[in-house]
Amino acid sequence: MLKDSPYILYSDGKGNIFEDTSLYVTGRSGWDALPVPTEDWIELPEGGSLYELPGRKGIGIDVHTGEMRLCDKGWAVAAFIPPAHTGLFLAAYETGPDAPTLPLFCYTAAGWSEGKFFVPAVRIEQDIRQDCAGYDWDIINQGVEHILKAYPQNRLIKHLAENCCLTYHCPAARNYFMGRWECPIPTSPACNANCIGCISFQPQEETIPSTQDRLTFKPMAEEIVEFTVPHLQNAPFPIVSFGQGCEGEPLLMWETIRESIIEMRKHTSRGSININTNGSKPAAVRALCEAGLDSIRVSMNSARAAVYEAYYRPNNYRFEDIVESLKVVRSYGGWASINYFVFPGMTDSVEEYEALRTLIRETDLTMIQWRNFNIDPDWYMGKIGVNETGEFMGVKQMMELLHEEFPQVRFGYFNPPMERIRGKYEADFAH
Repeated sequence: MLKDSPYILYSDGKGNIFEDTSLYVTGRSGWDALPVPTEDWIELPEGGSLYELPGRKGIGIDVHTGEMRLCDKGWAVAAFIPPAHTGLFLAAYETGPDAPTLPLFCYTAAGWSEGKFFVPAVRIEQDIRQDCAGYDWDIINQGVEHILKAYPQNRLIKHLAENCCLTYHCPAARNYFMGRWECPIPTSPACNANCIGCISFQPQEETIPSTQDRLTFKPMAEEIVEFTVPHLQNAPFPIVSFGQGCEGEPLLMWETIRESIIEMRKHTSRGSININTNGSKPAAVRALCEAGLDSIRVSMNSARAAVYEAYYRPNNYRFEDIVESLKVVRSYGGWASINYFVFPGMTDSVEEYEALRTLIRETDLTMIQWRNFNIDPDWYMGKIGVNETGEFMGVKQMMELLHEEFPQVRFGYFNPPMERIRGKYEADFAH
């Protein structure tokens, strides 16, 4: 198996990456470094990028002796893999005593073979909506200019244009300004969880910055309806989604969201209305379903209450509430997804697998979005106090077993449009 493995990569600390042909690359699962099965390697997809990991030495397998050892030539290297792909192994390295905490990105193993970069990953989603090749900055910039002129007083449009699209290059915001697919609707500046890896708010005493600034105002229903109705009416395969990375918890603004949904549906029955949420308020979810909510996506790092609560650190809600929210949406015939943060070695542990099976059965779950977890692996496991991850089965095998047992549960990376929800799920509607 090893002779077909890619070679390990290292960085010189100045932005240059090299391969070390004396070592095959390994992958990390939980706390362990191990050989990656040859069939798990794919070429680094377009839109992927490579990171150096300061203060860390990569762990490789000596091509002659077969022993594991550190690559001493430079810093370890990891890959960011683009949306629609799920990583199967993390980058394996040893962390030095003075190594800085890594920022909130995903750190997939990466290697070099026959002139190409490789990563252990699967393409879990056929929808091309966030593929790098699909974005045209000329069209995006024209869209921004046109829409800012059309809605000069709308604070949300200004936020989506200046922050989300032009500063953070948010894929959903770029798609909105290109007039297509999923339109983001940030609604809540506040949150009722204190997630360790929150991308929009980090306490000042933390060692990492948030990757983007949070929404600073509470939008009014009029501001929401003003730009979402035309999107639902005109965009191909339209979705409007409350709950974005640049905000807190949208269910804290559920009255405004309910008013917006009722108003949208007075104007058009087209498209899908979705909420991305922590699912903390089942009664609010019920009110939204009655107003016309079509789908929910509940984020979770684990289907086990103790692991979930150690990461989310919820205020005034419990893990049972998020389970109830999924059940509520299904009771209205809606589409219920989980946004499942994949951490190889924990997500695919036997214990987690059993908990996820229970969750699927209890909630009649519709979909799992297998999402790469954007977090420093050592920092995360230290923060939630995990020293032992137990027996694991491999992310790919876990996916296969779940697919076999629950063939009705869809796998993917994005919220599907109404056309896919209505039974044509496997077709690739984004083309």
